[in-house]
Amino acid sequence: MDEYLILVDDKDKPWGKLDKLFVHQLGLLHRAFSVFIFNSKGELLLQQRADNKYHSAGLWTNTCCSHPRFGEETADAVERRLNEEMGLSCKTNFAFNFTYKTKFENGLTEHELDHVYFGITDNLPIPEKSEVRDWKYMSLQDLELDIIQKAQIYTEWMKICLPQVRVHFDSINKMA
Repeated sequence: MDEYLILVDDKDKPWGKLDKLFVHQLGLLHRAFSVFIFNSKGELLLQQRADNKYHSAGLWTNTCCSHPRFGEETADAVERRLNEEMGLSCKTNFAFNFTYKTKFENGLTEHELDHVYFGITDNLPIPEKSEVRDWKYMSLQDLELDIIQKAQIYTEWMKICLPQVRVHFDSINKMA
């Protein structure tokens, strides 16, 4: 089945659709999302991407990341992919968005307007093995230190958005 991604301008206004592989070959800006699920201790659920992923295989990243399909609302895609990838279901809320562009060694380019969602659950994941090699919980402080020491084991988008994740997470905790 072809998977069509939503092409957007820099204000997130949709202007077209294109097959997922072509989007990444051409490096076109498209809508994406990243989900950060925390447990009640404030630890982030990380996943190690499966070895068969078309880019960033075997790297550690946030709980779940993907693209809404053409015609699919982002919040619905978040719920769908969180279940498909991690076997989890929990309430999520939009936190912020960011844009990045990264070229990979295999010639593909990820150019995303990424919508970041947060959720909290103590339910343990049941990951789909074709999507996820491994998972673990880590505090944001430990994650920041680990990225400084071993940046090469983390996805580019994780390293780019983590400072904003930290700011948003800290502001939520101050209100709680």
